[in-house]
Amino acid sequence: MRGIWTTPRVRAAEERLLARTPEGALMRRAAYGVAVRAAELLTEHTGRVAGTRVVLVVGAGNNGGDALWAGHFLRRRGVGVTAVLLRPDKAHPAGLAALRRAGGTVRTAAEAPIENADLVIDGVVGISARGPLRPEAAAVFSRVTAPVLAVDLPSGVDPDTGAVAGPAVRATSTVTFGALKPVHVVRPEYCGDTVFVDLGLADELGEPDLRQLDDTDVAERWPLPGPQDNKYTQGVTGVAAGSSTYPGAAVLAAGAAVSAKAGMVRYAGPAADVVRSHWPEVVATGSITDAGRVQAWVVGPGIGTGREGRDVLATALGQGVPVCADADAITIIARHPEVLDARDPDTPLLLTPHDGEFERLTGSAPGDDRVAAAREAARRFHAVILLKGHCTVIADPQGEVLVNRPRGAWLATAGSGDVLSGLIGSLLAAGLDPWWAAGLAADVHARAGEIAAGGAPTSASRVLAAVPDAIRQVRSPGG
Repeated sequence: MRGIWTTPRVRAAEERLLARTPEGALMRRAAYGVAVRAAELLTEHTGRVAGTRVVLVVGAGNNGGDALWAGHFLRRRGVGVTAVLLRPDKAHPAGLAALRRAGGTVRTAAEAPIENADLVIDGVVGISARGPLRPEAAAVFSRVTAPVLAVDLPSGVDPDTGAVAGPAVRATSTVTFGALKPVHVVRPEYCGDTVFVDLGLADELGEPDLRQLDDTDVAERWPLPGPQDNKYTQGVTGVAAGSSTYPGAAVLAAGAAVSAKAGMVRYAGPAADVVRSHWPEVVATGSITDAGRVQAWVVGPGIGTGREGRDVLATALGQGVPVCADADAITIIARHPEVLDARDPDTPLLLTPHDGEFERLTGSAPGDDRVAAAREAARRFHAVILLKGHCTVIADPQGEVLVNRPRGAWLATAGSGDVLSGLIGSLLAAGLDPWWAAGLAADVHARAGEIAAGGAPTSASRVLAAVPDAIRQVRSPGG
């Protein structure tokens, strides 16, 4: 599992480490990591390193110093390096001197050969900065056509929330130091691929503020049947979804539960005949009261928000088993919060809103700080919140947060959420903690979307069909 730390925690750790480290040593180590990644990008895009041209866009302070020292190391490999100093009076003295000693040149923003660069290094601001790029920096980056390598984070993107309030750098790659920061996981579309350089901060950081699953986490915890298992011991998943008019949600959610691992899936609702026709292994009945015993319920997709839907949700909540409430169930809770009175407070509840449902549920949109919003909703509803989006945020009532690893925007398609709910329900029925169930399901769901898309838009049905391949992928060496 990868840890992510907020910038105040990282700065405090850096200060403690700097107090016992020779002056300049950490900066040179960080800058060398930037130079190594820059050489890799130059090789990828031009086929060589020596003889290429790199432009450094340099702000004040240590972030600019990292870029200048990286330019020093690149000059030693035969790269032509030009530094654009946005704040000449605030440029890092030692870094600037090192670049000049190595033969690098310095230009104003107006003189910078941006259009001729093979690579641009963003050293404008670091983790202490907030807000968009200032006009001069924005004007420089508006001329960039080459790949961009960001130093620590893309300038103009908030390091802790990922908020973008104006002009900002969209990097091809980002090299970060000491610890991953929230921006690297909540706004990967601005960071590009993120490369981590270890500065030896681990002993100073403490417990992370956020976490991100790695392949090993998913592979080790995804439940598979053992030699002593049967259909009951693997967990029976209940699905209450869909309607006779709109049966698709029922088919997708039940199918995902079948594909994930469930020993048995029970469907309850008016789409029973359609569900049976697609999944003959599902035990389907017309009413939740006739469904029989389950270990977890998935409730909500396509059930409607009227009295019948409320009764279905209340019945599921009253059975004393974990419930994944999605789609219409979330709207019902928002409009009729008294429905939660049917729930034993100690029984796990998992809510899976998208932004619009989140606003209905809580009274306000998630806003720029999606992590804080999910944490507060989890505390308020005493439930695990899975806030859907390009970067899914999962928070539990104690404040623990997982951020999933996006794999493209392929899941932005009708019915995709129904597949996710079925996966979650299956894992809940297998006995997984709701926080882990949500995290593992989000990971496999994203993998299935990537597999189904194959580089082109796809459908929820194809995402569902790719679930077994996604599970095989996480179970194979290297994920």
